[in-house]
Amino acid sequence: MSTFLRVAFAISGFALAALIVAAAIEAPIGKSFARITEDLWGWVTLFDLYLGFLILSVIIALTERHPLRAAAWILPLFVLGNVWSVVWFVLRIPLIRARLGGL
Repeated sequence: MSTFLRVAFAISGFALAALIVAAAIEAPIGKSFARITEDLWGWVTLFDLYLGFLILSVIIALTERHPLRAAAWILPLFVLGNVWSVVWFVLRIPLIRARLGGL
């Protein structure tokens, strides 16, 4: 199960990175971001995204034993987004499973 999750997350992360590159080629992020924030649903989406980053930050802080290591994972999350969260999960799934009793 651990290997399956790691592979699935890695594939998803690469797919997300590819979508980000395709979007960056199509339109500048500033122009697109301006359109997103013109609509209330855009704000809802951004709030949802950053709330997820905050929740994951708590999980990372609880999982990582060293505060500096936790900070090194948490701080880039708010800029690099879920591509970064995928990297953390791919590396930490075995540890998380072990701490949860091998689920």
